[in-house]
Amino acid sequence: MSPAPREKPVWVPPGGPGGVERPSPVIFEVLGEEGVFELLADVYRRFDGTPIRHLFPPDLLAASERSAAFFVQLLGGPPLFNERHGPPRMRARHIPFEIDERARSVWLDCFEGAVEASAAAGVFPREEVAGFVAFLRGFSAWMVNVAPETDGV
Repeated sequence: MSPAPREKPVWVPPGGPGGVERPSPVIFEVLGEEGVFELLADVYRRFDGTPIRHLFPPDLLAASERSAAFFVQLLGGPPLFNERHGPPRMRARHIPFEIDERARSVWLDCFEGAVEASAAAGVFPREEVAGFVAFLRGFSAWMVNVAPETDGV
């Protein structure tokens, strides 16, 4: 799916990507590759019907598999994303899409909801939820590429 041409200039959050701590490899040890793919499939199912649905291709499952490959690699599993899609360069890959704080918030709600549901089901390691959510919040802040509204200032 090709994004629509950008209407707004690309904004860079102040301070750069910062020192977001990588999530614990314990998550991958517990979930394994299959569990990470299942988690991301749940995240992407949650995007359906949200205000950010238009940012994703029609086939949400296929899109979830691309993200799952990134998270497998990030969590210490095999380098699936690099092998399938090249270097992650996530900010560059997201630049074509207008991502504001509202879109980030919806994305976070969906992701955090899936993580919490997985932890409640005894799948995602409960002791790793806070650290993983902290990573998601820091990571997603760097994906925002539309300046916040300044109320006319």
